[in-house]
Amino acid sequence: MSSDVFPQKRRNHQGTSPHRWRKRGLLTIGVVAVVVSAVALIPGVISSREIGPRLTHTVTRGDLIVTVTEQGTLESAENTEIKCKVRTAAVPIIWVIKSGTEIKPGDELVRLETLDFEDRLNGVSKYAHSTKSAAERSRADVARAELAIPEYLEGRYRAQLMTLQKDLAIAESNLRTAQNMLGHAEKMTERGYVSGLEVEEKTFAVTQAELYVGVKKTEIDVLKNFTKAMELETLNGNLKASKAKYEADKEMAQFLEAQVDLALADIEYCVVKAETSGLVIYPTVRPWEKAPEIEEGATVYMGQTMLLMPDMTKMQVKISIHESFIDRMKPGLDARVALPDRTLAGEVSSVASVTEPAGEWNGYVVKYDTLITLPSVPGLRPGMSAEVEVILDRHMDVLTIPVAAIVETAQGDFCWVKTAKGAKRCSLKLGDTNDVFTVVEAGLKEGDEVVLNPFAFKEAQALAVKPRDEAKSHEPETDTKSKSPGKSNKQKSKPQGIKPKQVDSRSIIK
Repeated sequence: MSSDVFPQKRRNHQGTSPHRWRKRGLLTIGVVAVVVSAVALIPGVISSREIGPRLTHTVTRGDLIVTVTEQGTLESAENTEIKCKVRTAAVPIIWVIKSGTEIKPGDELVRLETLDFEDRLNGVSKYAHSTKSAAERSRADVARAELAIPEYLEGRYRAQLMTLQKDLAIAESNLRTAQNMLGHAEKMTERGYVSGLEVEEKTFAVTQAELYVGVKKTEIDVLKNFTKAMELETLNGNLKASKAKYEADKEMAQFLEAQVDLALADIEYCVVKAETSGLVIYPTVRPWEKAPEIEEGATVYMGQTMLLMPDMTKMQVKISIHESFIDRMKPGLDARVALPDRTLAGEVSSVASVTEPAGEWNGYVVKYDTLITLPSVPGLRPGMSAEVEVILDRHMDVLTIPVAAIVETAQGDFCWVKTAKGAKRCSLKLGDTNDVFTVVEAGLKEGDEVVLNPFAFKEAQALAVKPRDEAKSHEPETDTKSKSPGKSNKQKSKPQGIKPKQVDSRSIIK
């Protein structure tokens, strides 16, 4: 927001720089010029010959109100945000409702370009069907792998074992037969009925039968201890591989199915409709932000606020306060808000603890966002311009002196008081100011007449142009004692942005 105040830094208790009191001198000359003009327009108050040391002001007690004025814009303290929900970095707006339109539930607010989302939907739909088919095949493979384990244990393994056991039984039977025949041949040989060659033949048959029995026993042992284990490992591995492939195919199918759903949702999100009734406005964009404007042809991104629906019963004004005033700005201060058609009483609700970014858009001026709450009254609309006057302080029943009567020097602040013997320099201890009048804490009393154009005196001119170091080395002891040991920033600062009370120029001329 633009500002109509450009305050200077406040003075500290160590004195004022030459640049500062030169500016004060120029300000004083300007005020004197204004006074002279006012005198010319007020017949009988003072003649042109009296311009000079005889321009005086009588010090009186009164009230001093210190304010700061800033320009701002009305906004709602609570807004319903209508955000872009499409999942993309940038999507063009092809139509948007006009800002400030009253809407009803179901009204279209924004239409976005859908071509990219339709192309994406066509692409993922094809792959979604193929991956779903692959997942079904993988699920069947898992079922087959699960059945293969009991099929082996209860089927093939038992059949192989029974076959080997049968072959073993036959081999053992053949062995016994061969052994019997060998025994018979040996008895017949002893009696001389059978030759030794036949005994050798029967002995070889027994040996061959024994070897066959051993082979069958070994085959049974291999089947039980090795073949079975190897087959089970293979079947379990096939089962795990089938399950893994099925999970992968299933997840891919689910992913692509979700992509199809998201593409359909994005197409649906491209048409934004109102859920409630109310006023719809465009969001404001800060100067340093690169967010695109909400208009036809502009692009928006996911999560960007496209429109706002303000709560018209909770209005506020946002202003930017210069850093020179931020230590005096606090919640609870009264404010006067001037709108184009009315004036309302407001209150400072919050002051930002972090400054706004400074850049070319604000002349590199450091400012802090400050919110002013307004009463709930009809007719307030977001975007209305407002001039906010915040009351920083009220000083009741205090002595005041016109700013034009003060001379800032390296030794301190002085004024010249009219006496019977002529004008006399007086050291001042000053308080707060509104750039027209300043609170006098010490150095004057009620009824004193101060000279409004002190630079008519050569002494004031000499003090004003004397360097700080030289002035301190020649500083009179009386003046040093009269100075306050620790003037606050408020006492020394008279920034340009403080708005003065309305004062008639005739009231400072005697």
